[in-house]
Amino acid sequence: MDIRQIEYFAEVARQLNFTRAASILHISQPSLSKTMKNLEDELGVTLFYRGTKQLALTDAGQAFLVNAKNVLDAFENLTTELNDVIDLKRGEIKIGIPPIIGAVFFSKLISRYKEAYPSINILLTEVGTNKIKTGVSEGELDIGLICNLPVPQENFETIKLLKDPLMLIVHKDDPLARKKTIDFSDIRKEPFILYRHDFSLHDKIVQECDKHGFSPNIVCESSQKDFMIEMVEAKLGVALLPSKICERITNEQIIAIPFNKPAVNLELGMIWKKDRYLPFAVREFIEMSGEGAEMK
Repeated sequence: MDIRQIEYFAEVARQLNFTRAASILHISQPSLSKTMKNLEDELGVTLFYRGTKQLALTDAGQAFLVNAKNVLDAFENLTTELNDVIDLKRGEIKIGIPPIIGAVFFSKLISRYKEAYPSINILLTEVGTNKIKTGVSEGELDIGLICNLPVPQENFETIKLLKDPLMLIVHKDDPLARKKTIDFSDIRKEPFILYRHDFSLHDKIVQECDKHGFSPNIVCESSQKDFMIEMVEAKLGVALLPSKICERITNEQIIAIPFNKPAVNLELGMIWKKDRYLPFAVREFIEMSGEGAEMK
């Protein structure tokens, strides 16, 4: 028994006439009659009384019709739902983001995607890079945004999204606040509010300090950009944040200064697992991300 036989049976039951049903189904009347006879033989029951003037359902036919309608309704719901998924009308995307980044770097992308596909749910989870890699690898996350892309031998596909230079943020009372631009050597004596040591930017900043002949005086480490900004506001030190974050700082006590020669950049990438089936919604999000990537 297949869905086609059930559909044919339901139409014959509606019309109670093989000729009319065959016309609606766009098949020949003999072919439809044969299909119904094969269905009866398969079920071992008679579904129709075949009188000389009138076709009627038997008791078995009545019982089969009730269940046939349920099957056809379920099949229609299934195909409709699959088409909705294919057409990106439904679904969800689970994305992992590092807490230091937040949504600032891809809020425009999310807005554009939600405008195109409003019924797709986007679930954001703030976790560190290592947990993002694990989540993507184990299927708990569809996509991960990370600051240091995996080495090629890892089991991830990647897209480079952007390269954003770091800027220095200082309290407005700091003498450095009077500068329009700054050199790395200018901050050798400043106390640093730095990223936690397990963040890739931590190592990049320390390495750049070393290139300029000094070790940073680290007074605080954090994974939260808002906390780092608050520490600078409290005059506990200076911090280096990506320019896109600095552009959004509205605190009048904070001054953001670009470097003359940007040496440290936030390199943001997107990862997903190699050789894993990706739902249509996820694939479209990745494609849209690639189209909007800022890194050239």
